[in-house]
Amino acid sequence: MNTNMKAAQIGKPGGDWELVERDIPEPGAGKVRVKVEACGICHSDFVVKEGFWPGLQYPRVPGHEVAGHIDALGGNVRECKQGQRVGVGWHGGHCFVCEQCRRGDFAMCVNRKVTGIDFDGGYAEYMIAPAAALAAIPDELPAEEAGPFMCAGVTVYNALRNSGARGGDLVAVHGIGGLGHLGVQYARQMGFKTVALGRGKDKESLAKTLGAHRYIDSGAGDAAAELQKLGGARVILATAPSAQAISAVVDGLSPNGKLVMAGVPNEPLAVNPLSLFLGQRSVAGWYSGTAKDSQDTLEFSALTGVHPMIEKYPLSRVAEAYEQMHGGKVRFRVVLTMDA
Repeated sequence: MNTNMKAAQIGKPGGDWELVERDIPEPGAGKVRVKVEACGICHSDFVVKEGFWPGLQYPRVPGHEVAGHIDALGGNVRECKQGQRVGVGWHGGHCFVCEQCRRGDFAMCVNRKVTGIDFDGGYAEYMIAPAAALAAIPDELPAEEAGPFMCAGVTVYNALRNSGARGGDLVAVHGIGGLGHLGVQYARQMGFKTVALGRGKDKESLAKTLGAHRYIDSGAGDAAAELQKLGGARVILATAPSAQAISAVVDGLSPNGKLVMAGVPNEPLAVNPLSLFLGQRSVAGWYSGTAKDSQDTLEFSALTGVHPMIEKYPLSRVAEAYEQMHGGKVRFRVVLTMDA
């Protein structure tokens, strides 16, 4: 067996991509080695590229949308087996002993780890991952599709299934991009009356192809008013990273409606408190999810035929692939493959 692997790392905050050879790592107790087949590039990988995560140690290999198979087992690993197809997402493990873990809320662990930030991620031919951070990948899903489900997919799927909306409720998905194009599909497959909110008439055809029952062009008028004509949205899933655009649709909620943020804008929201008080409306954020949440996402996607729209690049073109994502030029997820 070859003892070296290729990896794409960032050597310092704001540094360029470095394609390097490293020794293939060995898994310690409670961990496995994953032979990476595909890894999605996420917008949040910029915190590694630019050094925006406090205490991050360099050099670091990013990547938390990982799909591959178990290549080697460390000690005390009993719940998985060699050769098993697995994914590794943003949530890279939890301590099991803090107050939140003792309540079973592993996603809110105060000592949680993040894949590709606290330890090296999937921009490499091999990576080490805690066994507790693994999600089993259904046979029907190719690796290049499974990767984006490990972050983008679980974030919107988990947000929707925990939003309080019930079958038949009107759910609006704000933004039709890397998150939103999956959100529309999930909302339709969950049995919601699905409305897509986008800017521009040109997005209507795509929105309806993805499963939207209705499309509202926010650039052509007041999207909140249009939602109210439909009775108001029980849930608005906000995926577009624009605080101004998100703030503008809060008034489109029905009484007791909830706006759930899956995308992270850089600026604070400006919400009229009276809109919340008078309609008993709420605004909430949603953390992506644990490995079990990711596995649920993968299984639901395979069952219902939800697919990410992806562009594939080999690991050797990581700089180009990252710029395509960071510049908003991709439609809609970029995936690195480890093919020779």
